[in-house]
Amino acid sequence: MKIALDAMGGDHAPREIVRGAWEACRENGLEVVLVGDRDTLVKEIDELAEPCSALEIVHATEVIAMDEAPAVAVRRKKNASVVVAAELVRSGHVKAMVSAGSTGATMAAALLNWGRIPGIARPAIASVLPTVRGVTILLDVGANVDCKPKHLLQFAVMGSLYAQKILGIDSPRVGLVNVGEESSKGNELTQQTYPLLQEAPVNFYGNIEGRDIFQGTVDVAVCDGFVGNVVLKTGEGLADALMKMIKREMQQSSLAKIGATLTLPAMRNLKKRLDYSEYGGAPLLGVNGVAIVCHGTSRALAIKNALFRARESVEAGLIGAIGASLHDPVREVGYVDGM
Repeated sequence: MKIALDAMGGDHAPREIVRGAWEACRENGLEVVLVGDRDTLVKEIDELAEPCSALEIVHATEVIAMDEAPAVAVRRKKNASVVVAAELVRSGHVKAMVSAGSTGATMAAALLNWGRIPGIARPAIASVLPTVRGVTILLDVGANVDCKPKHLLQFAVMGSLYAQKILGIDSPRVGLVNVGEESSKGNELTQQTYPLLQEAPVNFYGNIEGRDIFQGTVDVAVCDGFVGNVVLKTGEGLADALMKMIKREMQQSSLAKIGATLTLPAMRNLKKRLDYSEYGGAPLLGVNGVAIVCHGTSRALAIKNALFRARESVEAGLIGAIGASLHDPVREVGYVDGM
């Protein structure tokens, strides 16, 4: 299986991107197509510890910057690395794409080249969050800051299918992120979405509050992209702050340092669980192809794991499963576009 990788996207491109691809090829036999400036990528490959025949280069002369308007840049820069990567998927040369570049540009390139899965109104970015009980999928985390009830309904179905196909959860519990557990709570959006989810083909748990997300109360947490992005960034910031505060407290006295030595293995395991790199990237659900969006600060480990997530999504038939879920019975609850 070949996967296209936007080698020029991200804060640490192209070095960390290339290294992540190299590690993925060595560990799991993936074939990765690096998309970007050929001369630059050849130099990076030459500096690797050993050659890898599973790395291919497709030349792209342009890069879309983080501060560019995504839709405009994708149409104007036809030879941008993320655009070329999306075109490789459309042509059938590769099965999926991964990018740590501009999220908006990645989504725009995917939509322009692949379109949406028939019946899906808007794509959503689904992030996997570590919880007390394991992990929870949160969506949307930034693709759509303004949503209608039908969008949250579709997010719930797509998130539930991702939990089944990729995480192996038989009947994922789906919760609607709200300011209270009662069905009457919330704004107009959540109040109108609640009855739709009750009738949807998902295991609807009900409303959940922000604190429930990291407790692992549900397997899939649904919200609009504004709320989801705030939750995601708050969680990342809190995890980082907690680790720093714990480290500081452990250095306050000799006794604390002794205790820190004894708990070091446990702390390392905790740090690993909280590290977004371990989860790779977030799938862009709803587009008619497999796209994994990585954090802009991703290094080799995150890129490697994102490539693995892309392969798993293809092998699990995720896109086909989402499309097959759009059958006539769910049209009555406004599942398909046009509600």
